[in-house]
Amino acid sequence: MIGRRQLFGAATASVVLASALEPQLAQATQQEALAAAAQLDKTLAKYPRGVDGRLVRLGTLHLESQHDFSMGFRLVHNRLLRQSSQQAFQRLLEREEIDPATPFTSDQVRDLIGKDPMIIMASKCWLANQRFMWKALQDHFHEHEDFYLSQMDAADKVGPGTLELAPTMVVPDENRHEIHIQPGGYVGDPFAGHIYHHGTNSFYVGTGMRTRNDQDQVHIGTVSRLPLPADGKVRRILDYGCGMGQFTVALKERFPDAEVWGIDIGGPMVRYGHMRANQLNVGANFAQRLAQDTKFPDGYFDIVTSYIAHHEMPGDVTLKVIEEARRLTRRGGVYYPVDFITGGRTGTPQGMFSRWQDHRWNNERWSMEYHAVDFNAEIAKRGFQHISATKPALPGFGARHFVRA
Repeated sequence: MIGRRQLFGAATASVVLASALEPQLAQATQQEALAAAAQLDKTLAKYPRGVDGRLVRLGTLHLESQHDFSMGFRLVHNRLLRQSSQQAFQRLLEREEIDPATPFTSDQVRDLIGKDPMIIMASKCWLANQRFMWKALQDHFHEHEDFYLSQMDAADKVGPGTLELAPTMVVPDENRHEIHIQPGGYVGDPFAGHIYHHGTNSFYVGTGMRTRNDQDQVHIGTVSRLPLPADGKVRRILDYGCGMGQFTVALKERFPDAEVWGIDIGGPMVRYGHMRANQLNVGANFAQRLAQDTKFPDGYFDIVTSYIAHHEMPGDVTLKVIEEARRLTRRGGVYYPVDFITGGRTGTPQGMFSRWQDHRWNNERWSMEYHAVDFNAEIAKRGFQHISATKPALPGFGARHFVRA
């Protein structure tokens, strides 16, 4: 990508040089300079402030500064405030003479933290910062909606990949809530993909992953560790609950000759994902469809996968999606849904506190139902063989390598 200064400098230098040359040569050089300047206009119209590797920079310096502040605050929270909260929780357990390994339910942990309100101060700080971040992003994209909508309009019908939207689809109620307290959620704001992409970059800062994800590092790394069918044939891949398509794009980049589909109920998400795939010149296909009713033929895919999607679904929907994955995965094909480890309605007091506050304050509405499902056992009941020796594709998350029997 030619930077703003590089391109502008080249055009200006050509004009200056032309003035010192003979008239015909000067005219030709000036035409080249004007062509370069026209290309500059197109580049700036597409990326007003350029790109940072794979990431299109935010539209204004003011917004970028706000976002940098929010990410910095989140880093401080993850490294300091959360640690202080955990230490206060540990002191509470000692005062109450509770063994840290005692199994607790979410109701019990709520009663416990009521004895020390300072424990949830870290949650309050995190919540205020998250709201600040979402509002700043949403305000910007709506303030410049004509520009951003025109970008998506231009991308909708061009490739290399395809886009399928379903504007008349009836969106189930469970998909309408505002996950991560993102305003409008994934279906209720036309810029849900834009907002999600920039907003969730902060989710990885200062976490146990110890990395950023502004270049899709986590998605690319996870895809690189996905196991393949024993026969090595990877012709078609499905990524359900794909959001704005970072995992889908990474799949297509690893398997450039495969037919790769990313589906999601969020029309704005797949629309943004398609546009971004075009920008990266990656020919992944995107469609607005339900994960439990994909409309693809039986046994169509060699690999069926997802990236941290199931904890955003009600428990009964998760079971329906597993059934659909069984129908879609060809015999000998791989089913590998990436998500948190599950199995049980109790946990250590601190573990249940973390789970409950994420459910309560981060609007992870279905996470309690998700964690109550023994995910591996439910998959194994539905025509899959569990390959238990496989390491997690996403370190720290559940290892779910299944082969269609």
